[in-house]
Amino acid sequence: MKNTFFIIYITAKLKTMKQQWMTLVWGVMVLLFSSCGDTKIKHDSKNELRPPAYPLVTIDPYTSGWAFSDCLYDAPVKHWTGKDFPLIGVAKVDGQVYRFMGAEDAEFTTLAGTSEQSLWSGKYTTRKPADGWQNPGFNDHSWKEGETAFGTMDSEPTARTQWGEEHIWVRRIIHITDDLQGRKVYLDYSHDDDAVIYINGIKVVDTGYAWKKHVVTKLPEEVVATLKPGENLIAASCRNRAHGGLLDFGLAVEKEGQRSFVQIARQLSVEIQPMQTLYKFACGPVNLDLTFTAPLFMDDLELMARPVNYISYTVASTDGQKHAVELYFEASPQWAVDLAGQPSTAESFVDENLVFLKTGSRDQKVLAKKGDDVRIDWGYFYLAADKENTQYATGSSRELRKSFVEGKLSATGTDGYDRLALVRSLGETKVSEGHLLIGYDDIYSVQYFGENLRPYWNRSGNETIVSQFHKAEREYDVLMTKAIAFDNQLMREATEAGGRKYAELCALAYRQAIAAHKLVETPDKELLFLSKENFSNGSIGTVDITYPSAPLFLLYNPEIAKALLNHIFYYSESGKWTKPFAAHDIGTYPLANGQTYNGDMPVEESGNMLIITAVIAAIEGNADYAKKHWETLTTWTNYLVEYGLDPENQLCTDDFAGHFAHNANLSVKAILGIASYGYLADKLGKKEIAGQYTQKAKEMAVEWERMANDGDHYKLTFDKSGTWSQKYNLVWDKLMNWQIFPEQIVKTEIPYYLTKQNRYGLPLDNRQTYTKTDWIMWTATLAPDKATFEEFIEPVYLFMNETTDRIPMSDWVFTDKPEHRAFQARSVVGGYFIKMLENKMNN
Repeated sequence: MKNTFFIIYITAKLKTMKQQWMTLVWGVMVLLFSSCGDTKIKHDSKNELRPPAYPLVTIDPYTSGWAFSDCLYDAPVKHWTGKDFPLIGVAKVDGQVYRFMGAEDAEFTTLAGTSEQSLWSGKYTTRKPADGWQNPGFNDHSWKEGETAFGTMDSEPTARTQWGEEHIWVRRIIHITDDLQGRKVYLDYSHDDDAVIYINGIKVVDTGYAWKKHVVTKLPEEVVATLKPGENLIAASCRNRAHGGLLDFGLAVEKEGQRSFVQIARQLSVEIQPMQTLYKFACGPVNLDLTFTAPLFMDDLELMARPVNYISYTVASTDGQKHAVELYFEASPQWAVDLAGQPSTAESFVDENLVFLKTGSRDQKVLAKKGDDVRIDWGYFYLAADKENTQYATGSSRELRKSFVEGKLSATGTDGYDRLALVRSLGETKVSEGHLLIGYDDIYSVQYFGENLRPYWNRSGNETIVSQFHKAEREYDVLMTKAIAFDNQLMREATEAGGRKYAELCALAYRQAIAAHKLVETPDKELLFLSKENFSNGSIGTVDITYPSAPLFLLYNPEIAKALLNHIFYYSESGKWTKPFAAHDIGTYPLANGQTYNGDMPVEESGNMLIITAVIAAIEGNADYAKKHWETLTTWTNYLVEYGLDPENQLCTDDFAGHFAHNANLSVKAILGIASYGYLADKLGKKEIAGQYTQKAKEMAVEWERMANDGDHYKLTFDKSGTWSQKYNLVWDKLMNWQIFPEQIVKTEIPYYLTKQNRYGLPLDNRQTYTKTDWIMWTATLAPDKATFEEFIEPVYLFMNETTDRIPMSDWVFTDKPEHRAFQARSVVGGYFIKMLENKMNN
């Protein structure tokens, strides 16, 4: 009982102190609980959602590992882009081997290399050919011949034949010498955008509107059956809708006899919690619990930025007997290179109580690459574990696996592509537990207007990755307890705000939203939390990515919300950006040297910056942050006053829908941006300015209602009756309680939206059946009650649960079929937390 009173006392005393003291509180509580027997904290309830993909290791946009399959052993662990991040886990129980994680990545022999493996040439045309162009025997003598890859040479480094037109058709003859019947043959292709690929006249790929590099897909048996010794044909077409174009392809055959871990465990369950992904397996007579933890506590920036995650395990006998258990973990250098096969180095070492395995690219060209579908190839990837009862080695994957099966881990080097492997020997046991640490040292994270910035955890240059791992090891017990407590609290609060299905979606969104950013500090000690536009266009620090993602960060730490804005303020205030509205971005990740997006969004970005700045002031109770940037905010506001009511032909955040004028929802944003400025002026005691701009916003809102009114709903564009759109930007009028827009607008729109919902959600507007799931959350938050809110959430939940696209959660999806339109793993799912933010601001 004394322990209980002491916990209550400590907690109460420290509740009003700064947030960094919370780790101390949790340390005290863990020590006290541990003296009272087995009182280990557990998750309150199970998350029933079957997500499109499961987050495993979530550190930043580069170190981001996911399971794309329901069972962890059904496929390789992957980077969010879909490229393999091989991470294998195997349990040996009484001599029997059970693979529970990952798949043994195949080794290939090239049949017909892509342009990055060997130069090849093909016949091509940019004029639509006659029917049958994809078939062997077609007469292509009038076609041109060019070296690959085909693409826009100013933006695609592999392009050797310029392709700047909208369409291209390509025919490639390949010569096969071996009999491939019964073999596993794979197509390796890169494309931007819509690609269709045929082999010997049979269609094998139809990507739709997408853009990816080095997609490897296994050919069906009926296609392999057509690959005969002699000449064979690969034919492809591609459409370039916008920006860069690319087309490249080749064939490879899997080497035989490469598998060591054929027998698999039996997965019993898997679930997502905000900071953890939890698996349970049966491995013969023992059960294995495997938990991936990313301690992303936003009230502790040192901890949030620490580039180390945990893989925890518990084994327990199911028959009451002791069993000899060993756990094998193997990682590939692909965690530290952009393309499979890039030359790498590997080493192992011991530091104090930890064993480290390390791999990185041989060249170490720091910050030399930028782009979207690009992975890091500088810095070093690490696996670490307690050195006691641990075997470790680097070398050939075949030798590592074979030696583990035979009883003693060892391998020889591969001269450029060594795997990392360690074995935890648990001995004869009924119950045993432990953990590994997994992380990445990127050395330098981003280039910011010409200066290379270190990661936040090493911003002063006085930390090392080894010291970070040791801190993570020392804090393991405290952080596991704290992570579960956080998960439970988030799920309770989200359920209270929006229902259980809403909470389960938030659980999936939490790590994805944070890990799509990188935290750094400028030489002037200004915090930057820079987003990457994952599978969008690769921009860094995009304002209309910040805007939808902001609710999560406003909810948990407004300092991070400021870090989402600081670079845009600097860009204008430094004179590097001279236009009278906010920039779209500051570069292409990870090079933040100035906007690279081809086109501005004047109303969109200015409104975004003003609104988020105002919400920061509301949460903090003062406008000190706005005061620092008052001149810039004034310039942007005056631009909105002049141009915001009836926007000219321009893009908004939904830029995939194209340019259009008279956008009613964009006008809402402009008006609320002006209202934000009035609100901030009032906070700063500028009463006359506050009254002037607030009144202006209200007058514009009255005019908006007149122009947008279409009877039982409000228009998509002011000039087109019979159109409609989600007016999600109105949510800030509700959350800030400004009452700028007449109440009747929301009262009219919400019932109308409910008549437009499809099986998987409310379309973005009347033009297409696709939607943005983040905007649905905002629209739903306009609902008058929780029950109506849940009516909008149910279809989104259903989509995530049923989608056939196994990728990290997409925000751009169809509402009439369980498929995504494009985008994945983006930070904008932080917008899901807007309902929780509403509860915070109202309470």
